Amino acid sequence: MKSIITIIRIAVGWHFLYEGLVKLFSNNWSSESYLSNTYGLFSGVYHWLAASPERLQVVDFLNIWGLILIGVALFVGIFIRMASLSGFLLLVLYYFAYPPFGVSLLGGDGTLYIVDKILIEAAVLLFIAFSREKGYGPENLFNLKHLRAAYRKEKTLPEEKEELKRSRREAVKNLLTLPLLGVFGWGAARSRRLYDIDASTGATIRINRVSLGELKGELPKGKLGGFEISRLIMGGNLIGGWAHARDLLYAGSLFKAYNTEKKIFETLMLCEQAGINAINIGYPTMTVMQKYKKITGSKIKVTVQVGIDREHEDIYHNVTHAIDSGMDMIQLQGNWCDWLVRDGEQDVIAGIIDRIRSQGYPAGMGAHTVDSLITCEENGIIPDFYMKTMHHDNYWSAHPRENRKAFEVDGAKSSDHNMFHDNCFCPFPDRTAAFVSRTKVPVIGFKVLAAGAIHPKDGFKWAFENGADFICVGMFDFQVVDDVNICIDTLAQLSGRKREWFA
Repeated sequence: MKSIITIIRIAVGWHFLYEGLVKLFSNNWSSESYLSNTYGLFSGVYHWLAASPERLQVVDFLNIWGLILIGVALFVGIFIRMASLSGFLLLVLYYFAYPPFGVSLLGGDGTLYIVDKILIEAAVLLFIAFSREKGYGPENLFNLKHLRAAYRKEKTLPEEKEELKRSRREAVKNLLTLPLLGVFGWGAARSRRLYDIDASTGATIRINRVSLGELKGELPKGKLGGFEISRLIMGGNLIGGWAHARDLLYAGSLFKAYNTEKKIFETLMLCEQAGINAINIGYPTMTVMQKYKKITGSKIKVTVQVGIDREHEDIYHNVTHAIDSGMDMIQLQGNWCDWLVRDGEQDVIAGIIDRIRSQGYPAGMGAHTVDSLITCEENGIIPDFYMKTMHHDNYWSAHPRENRKAFEVDGAKSSDHNMFHDNCFCPFPDRTAAFVSRTKVPVIGFKVLAAGAIHPKDGFKWAFENGADFICVGMFDFQVVDDVNICIDTLAQLSGRKREWFA
């Protein structure tokens, strides 16, 4: 039994030690992101720690050296009780940072409720702390010194002599872990030399990411449907997994593989911390947003795109479901608006807008082709806000202007480079700009980067200068702070805008 405890103690000790060393030798490692993204009952405390560079520096120091010292003590077998209790308390702090009460943002471990690997390791340390294997804490060192003195004076009782022999055996056994520690350490050092960083701990995974501390200021906001909304809105493709990649067949799969549910939640929390307080999502992904808001307590404002569910006789089924799901604003999805106008069913569009408004919700209308919005306007169908693709066409993959047709952005792609092939979402930018310039309701520009073909500095400026009141942009987590900063700079330096702000 004691041998099993020893093996477990050494294993846990190595885990602590390696986590600490990886953080120590990882340049610019910080717990800021970990603390800032916490949720649950005590999240305010963790956020407070992350908010101050001075507090964060202290936390990082204590975290790194706490892991290292606890790991060494457990691995070698010294001060075991003290190290076990210290490790237990540290793991409790980790546990309540991301409590697994039905879900865990740390992900990758299946569906969790109360019990996760952190809690199990904490329980193991608590067991070790109160086991018979006490190590060489101050009290044990004192007793050992007393036993040696008594042994030399031949006043030692037989059971005390046995205790001295046992202590010596324990000391030899613990010393044998030093070569093992050397082997583990050599292997870890060699791995780091070969591969530079360790991808298994998460402590050193780095990409070209800008820190929240590098934000240039507060993201400007505007009024939309009674809500105060950031001028930069998060796009819903992050959640839905839709990637416009032209002829890159692997890009969609790569997009979905990267944006796991854990990564989606992390990205959304980062957006909120950076000042983005709204998101526009597709109808199928309402459940994900409901889950995110439930476990994080997020106040992010959600606009959902609806269409017509042909399986239901009630054409307003999606609107009703969106309301029941707690969405904040509802918008007719762009493809559906284009299709209904193309097929002469403007009365259906009018009915959907009226149904949304009658339930007390702001009603939006999306479109890829500006003809859809013009036709609706001519028929007196004016929403509370427009959601319109807004980008210029001065980029290589845009197919020739003379080949563009109304209603072509409907999912079908041509193999002919001279025709639409998932590459130009605002086919008539000049006509779009003209329509936006005269409308008197708020306009959200989306696809402003033409699915990555246009640089944000260029795309943001074009959309705002041509009348967009907000822009909706899909972002990976490592792009969020950069995009917020670009938006702040763009709005501060905007000089070519002629349309007044309607939000």
